[in-house]
Amino acid sequence: MENVTDYRLVLALLAPLAGAGLVMATGKKPNLREACSFVAALTLFGLTFSLVPAIKAGQTLHYTLFQLLPGLSFSLRADALSMIFALVASFLWVLAVFYSAGYMRGHHEENQTRFNTCFALAIFGAIGCAFSANLLTLYLFYEIVSVCTYPLVAHHQDEEGYAGGLKYITYLTSTAKALIFPAMALIYVLSGTLDFATNIHTGILPAGVHNGVIIALYACCILGFAKNGIMPLHSWLPSAMVAPTPVSALLHAVAVVKVGVFSTVRVMLYVFGVDLMDKLHLGTATAYYVSFTILVASIIALSKDNLKARLAYSTVSQLSYIILGVALLTPAGIAGGLFHIAAHAFAKITLFFCAGAIFVAAHKKDISEMSGLGRSMPWTFGAFALAALSMIGVPPVGGFVSKWHLLVGAMDANSIGILCVLIASTILNAAYFVPVVYKAYFGQVPAAAHGHGEHHHQGEAPLSMLIPLCITALLSVAVGVFPDFFMQFARAVVS
Repeated sequence: MENVTDYRLVLALLAPLAGAGLVMATGKKPNLREACSFVAALTLFGLTFSLVPAIKAGQTLHYTLFQLLPGLSFSLRADALSMIFALVASFLWVLAVFYSAGYMRGHHEENQTRFNTCFALAIFGAIGCAFSANLLTLYLFYEIVSVCTYPLVAHHQDEEGYAGGLKYITYLTSTAKALIFPAMALIYVLSGTLDFATNIHTGILPAGVHNGVIIALYACCILGFAKNGIMPLHSWLPSAMVAPTPVSALLHAVAVVKVGVFSTVRVMLYVFGVDLMDKLHLGTATAYYVSFTILVASIIALSKDNLKARLAYSTVSQLSYIILGVALLTPAGIAGGLFHIAAHAFAKITLFFCAGAIFVAAHKKDISEMSGLGRSMPWTFGAFALAALSMIGVPPVGGFVSKWHLLVGAMDANSIGILCVLIASTILNAAYFVPVVYKAYFGQVPAAAHGHGEHHHQGEAPLSMLIPLCITALLSVAVGVFPDFFMQFARAVVS
């Protein structure tokens, strides 16, 4: 594998950072402010996409900003794993900026300049995580994401917003400082470096380290990256649903939770390595541990009438598919887990975009109030249905590709238990998504809604919201019909 120094990694970091600065500078001119966000998002995606040919050619791109100690630097790196997350996050930021403008204006939200600034800074942190070359750089950017998204969660500045924001920032920063930071220090003492390994088999821990120490370090890393939503450190995620819908989309699809699972996967594969995890049976233990999250979160989702709450617990469940696939330690399982980063992102952002569109157009938050809305909002609920099919794993939508590889990976690992978990979770996915679509299209409209009272509603949300959610819904199908674009990166990781 050829290592190449490439300054585009730095430019990719500077694009959202510059965007944040321009948003603050143009805050009193809304059209110009949103244009700056949009240009920054396009620039970031263009720079990220320009790296694809080099990565496909087998190169690993590097850029060292400064050296602290031998084996300890602030460095950037782009490889196949980086590209899956970076491409998804940068592209969805483009659509999220467009959608957010329609939502924030249509709902007359205050503090839109602060919102757009923090949104850009959160993407800056997410891209930094994607392109981190070592555990130190990853940790620093992980913390940036946590801090910059707090104002977004507490955006409404009411009691509920502050409570959700406090829980959010407390969970994420305290777990990182209490678990990841000491683990990182010990790994450096043991290994003399924090740089990620060049392949997924070797890891960076030297031979001779006591098994108990390795297991403790591994547990600290898995639990420390609490953005991954693993139970019992998941409750911050539903609490963060007090934020505006574009923030929920950012949290669940574009940046925050993807930063958590990406960081977890990066450490599993490039700090500990497949061989060591297999030797100590860490993969099996992790697979069954996250299986608990997959099933329990799905059961809780069934009980939620609030649409965003149901989607939040769906995210808790779906994130663990990614970790489960990697924990299987088989090529098919790892590829399926990594592919699910993209499949879940396109589907989940569609679902939250739809939730926001329903709220803006019909002022409905609860599923029980959505009877018949599909007939007046066919595009919104059509997109919702496609994304829901992806979450369930129905062909030919993207989620089917993920689950197929996960099933093959479970069989390759001779794990009947995990196979049963995947089948049961798929049934639960259908149980909490299908009723939403059925009620919207076939549910009887309440008698009050037939008149022209406050419950009466006709029509879709504004085009600025409708167009992005239709695009992401179609992309959910596209990644299922044409999975090779993202799957080639996933296969490169396991090759």
